[in-house]
Amino acid sequence: MKLAAPVLAALVLLAAGAADAEVIDAQPNGFATKRSVVIAKPAAEVWAALVQPARWWSSDHTWSGSAANLSLGAASGACFCEKMPNGGSVLHMTTVNAQPGKQLTLFGGLGPLQLSGATGHMIWALAEKDGKTTVTWSYDAGGYMRGGLDKIAPIVDQVLGQQQDRLKAYVETGKAG
Repeated sequence: MKLAAPVLAALVLLAAGAADAEVIDAQPNGFATKRSVVIAKPAAEVWAALVQPARWWSSDHTWSGSAANLSLGAASGACFCEKMPNGGSVLHMTTVNAQPGKQLTLFGGLGPLQLSGATGHMIWALAEKDGKTTVTWSYDAGGYMRGGLDKIAPIVDQVLGQQQDRLKAYVETGKAG
């Protein structure tokens, strides 16, 4: 995600076929998305993978071009951060609630939201039953973005859906994609 215009254009193309978008609400000043997936592993294993986005997040959706530069601190005040060349860095989101094996809550802006007056609240909730874990991933964003946040809601949902699919694949097979 080096330039805003190419990023937004790529996101639009990704969303073009998004028939399964799970946008709960979308207004010019905000949106809410929610997705759930069942992962055939216990919550402890899902949590261990979740907090290692460098292993499953798509490099296509990073500012540096490499998911290997991502880190996620699973303690309040820690961050979902990215190392950049020449000692630079990006703070994507801040951890505000960490309950290992149960819930991780982050606050901040992902991707194009960082280029606007918008921010979001992301929750990854884990619920284990019979050795399988349901991960419910919600993202509520609000604030100002030229053209309205409702226009990018399906795009953001599509990109987050791809990341959720990659997390599931990584936890179940050891490969993100």
